[in-house]
Amino acid sequence: MLKIIVCLKQALDVTQLKTDPTTRQIITVNAPKKISDFDKNALEEAVRIKEKYGAEVIVVTVGTEDAKTSLREALAIGADKAYLLCDENFQNSDTLATAYILSEFIKKVGNYDLIFCGEASIDSYSAQVGPRVAEKLNIVPLTYVRKVELEGDTVKVERKLEDCLEVVKAKMPVLITVVREINTPRIPSLMAIMKASKKELTILKAIELQIEKGKVGETGSSIQILEVLAPKIERKRVKIQGENAQEIGEKLAQILIQERIVGG
Repeated sequence: MLKIIVCLKQALDVTQLKTDPTTRQIITVNAPKKISDFDKNALEEAVRIKEKYGAEVIVVTVGTEDAKTSLREALAIGADKAYLLCDENFQNSDTLATAYILSEFIKKVGNYDLIFCGEASIDSYSAQVGPRVAEKLNIVPLTYVRKVELEGDTVKVERKLEDCLEVVKAKMPVLITVVREINTPRIPSLMAIMKASKKELTILKAIELQIEKGKVGETGSSIQILEVLAPKIERKRVKIQGENAQEIGEKLAQILIQERIVGG
């Protein structure tokens, strides 16, 4: 039976974030969190493969205790087991450190066929964790995938690139990052939600994964975020005057063309 691992992130719901109008800083206190949208697509694809070919689906996230809510949702959607990698040493880990933590967990699980990730997270949108995990596991990364087919021990995918589509075949195990177009994630039923409460959810600490403390957290991170600010928006306060509406309209059109807001 296939073994599929899905890497999830409990991300801030960016649609619900507010900013301080004076400092332009993002207000994250009490901000709602959810499974990152692209990760839901990754989970949905894993569950569809499970339903079609038969598979065990394992979900994993690096986070704090409150991430159990997202993992329970993942179990309700169709995952079989869930793991929360939770340790105070993991706090403030960047994509490099997070990929290291996830790869050590995946090595511990072993004998996997497919690893699914979203193409990026909705909050930081770096698109780095998936490829970094593949590198650490020394397996093929197939990124920006919009279609997946299995043929024996081979996976065939369709990749969405900037100006074309690319079809690639690779022998498993592989890591796949998916785009939003790959599917529409399901909404779990009430019965599925109730069943999820009885499924396995395990919390693992750094010591259980034999994680080197110097490789995680701020110490193990290659990037440190110093500040996050909302973009500064100022009106140009351009006043257009004319003898009549036609003249004003022509002046407005000329300005829009000069500013390249519309084509000439």
